[in-house]
Amino acid sequence: MTTVVIGGGPAGSAASIHLARAGRRVTVLERESGPVHKVCGDFLSAEALRSLRACGVDPARLGAAPIDRVRLVSGRREAVAALPFAACGLTRRTLDAALLDAARDAGVDVRAGTHVRVLDDIEVADVLVATGKHALRGVARVGRPGPLVGFKTYLRLRAPQTEALRGNVELVLYAGGYAGLQLVEDDTATLCLLAKRSRLQSCGGFDGLIESLRRVSPHLDRRLDDAVPLLARPLAISGLAYGHVHAPRPDERFWRLGDQAAVIPSLTGDGVSIALHSGTLAARVLAAGGDARAYHTALRRTVRGQVARAHAMQRFLGTAIGRLSAVAACRAAPIVLRASARATRIDPAAERRLHAGQAF
Repeated sequence: MTTVVIGGGPAGSAASIHLARAGRRVTVLERESGPVHKVCGDFLSAEALRSLRACGVDPARLGAAPIDRVRLVSGRREAVAALPFAACGLTRRTLDAALLDAARDAGVDVRAGTHVRVLDDIEVADVLVATGKHALRGVARVGRPGPLVGFKTYLRLRAPQTEALRGNVELVLYAGGYAGLQLVEDDTATLCLLAKRSRLQSCGGFDGLIESLRRVSPHLDRRLDDAVPLLARPLAISGLAYGHVHAPRPDERFWRLGDQAAVIPSLTGDGVSIALHSGTLAARVLAAGGDARAYHTALRRTVRGQVARAHAMQRFLGTAIGRLSAVAACRAAPIVLRASARATRIDPAAERRLHAGQAF
């Protein structure tokens, strides 16, 4: 019997690779006909890097930009600390293409350009849903949509700003959201933004939002001075269900992977790690004869606390007192930044058990 994986991102590819290695027949249905940029997922934590190497993908060989520091900025204040792990920046376009190539090498039947609209049209025993934040008819919507809108674009910064950004992931905090900056391959800068829909509307759209943020953030204004956009228009997504973790049902039929199972706030940079973990876990459980409910129970046990802490952190940083106190605390004791980064990672013990082949 063939296992069908809908979606060829990190979660779907990881699941298909490990299932194929376990001797399963696997078909991946990916709606894009070729590599494309995605709104999120350019930051790869240490956990994500280990999972990728287990899939046969080495981001360093793909040109990933090393990251070992985090900078927190609010208004004219900032704090810098070393990350508690080595990370890197890599576009989802490059990452997804490499993972699908690894899946093909493992013997997976990858069908690019296949858009599944109704899940009931697929008549196989095991269907793994890895469609990211996109809804699919036949599968209940992931979580409750929130008021935030996310953007991503790519920029060519001036040389001094590129050098100043090198090795850092930067979080610029403001009322109701944040901006994230980092380098990816070829010294390209990624700029991610998160803002409430009401603020976006009051600013007249993305360009107006950028201008308003530059006026209140000297740091962001300096970074973006004479920056050259590399996309015709930014990528965007709305209705983000941050904080959602799928609760297994008694009659669980489908295997939800990645953002279909858990949606961690993007400022933590651990979305790709959770996606890869969920795909690997699903493959382990399925290969061992477990069912979808067993998989969801194990995943929820692993990531529920992590997602809850990240969601609480995002809400706190969305307040004026939260932003000011966070930067002040991190300036006084950089260990606070490192501890916050650790608190929003996948449980190390669960990760070790997974990579040792102990699924649940």
